[in-house]
Amino acid sequence: MRVRANELRGRALGMIRVAQKVSGQAQPELDFIALAIQGKKIGFEAVIKMIDDMVVTLKNEQVADDNKKEQCNADVDKAEDKLKGLKNTLSDTKVFIADAKDGIKTLEGEIAALKASIKALDDSVAKATAQREAEHEEFTQLMASDSAAKELLNFAKNRLNKFYNPGLYKAPPKEELSRQARIAENLGASLAQGKKEAPPPPPETFGAYTKKSGDNAGVVEMIDLLIKDLDKDMTEAKTSEELAQKDYDSLMADSKAKRAQDAAALNEKESTKAEMESDLDGHEEKAKSTTSELMATTKHLQALHGECDWLLQNFEARKHARSNEIDALGKAKDVLSGADYE
Repeated sequence: MRVRANELRGRALGMIRVAQKVSGQAQPELDFIALAIQGKKIGFEAVIKMIDDMVVTLKNEQVADDNKKEQCNADVDKAEDKLKGLKNTLSDTKVFIADAKDGIKTLEGEIAALKASIKALDDSVAKATAQREAEHEEFTQLMASDSAAKELLNFAKNRLNKFYNPGLYKAPPKEELSRQARIAENLGASLAQGKKEAPPPPPETFGAYTKKSGDNAGVVEMIDLLIKDLDKDMTEAKTSEELAQKDYDSLMADSKAKRAQDAAALNEKESTKAEMESDLDGHEEKAKSTTSELMATTKHLQALHGECDWLLQNFEARKHARSNEIDALGKAKDVLSGADYE
């Protein structure tokens, strides 16, 4: 019986040595089992119990590796997907920022151009207004001057008609006198009539007094020509003034419409620029936060690789080694239980 037991221990120990070899790493439990078999002080039942416990441990380790592998794959995939999404978000955000900056720069140029256009328009309106006021003042002075000259010429013509052509003479309107003034005038006329004397005879050196109607006609015609010229100048001046005022009114209406249009465009572009600047600020903040999150996710992914890569790379080898260990332990158990593997 002792020889048979020693033989079984030897064969079982050989199986344990195989298990240690295929394990590829230190396994204290296998060492304890090997010592127990070699020591000959521990019965087969106790060794078989150690083998059963070792098998349970190896199976539990395999289950843990299976779960760890599944978790690692899920965590790595999730982190990689998140990293990819963050990179795409950051790229899109940077594109938006670049486009927004270009758009704002373009708007700034357009706004500056509109402000310059409005200023130039205001300057033109001010110059046109000053010119129109000066022209109107010149027209007013011309009309006053020509009217005064015409009035004076008509007065001279009327005076000439009084002496040389009484039929064309126009007496000035009689001033309405008060009751006392009429009494004084009538009294003076009565006194003058009572003292009226015949005029003295003309000097003998002069001939009979005659009216020079021919000369008078020439003078009156000249005055009429002058009045006609004045009327023509005044008519032309009035026509020019009306046309100039009409052109000025049209210019003011067009300028008002153009300024309103430019002002509306300016307000719209400034509002758009403000919105774009606000969006730009928001996307710049988003770029910062996304960059920070991207860095944190990269670190997390690196940590996952550090934790999982070795397991994922050696999973099949470890699984195969455990399977061989369990097989060797099973054979050792069978040997100790009396099975024959020769």
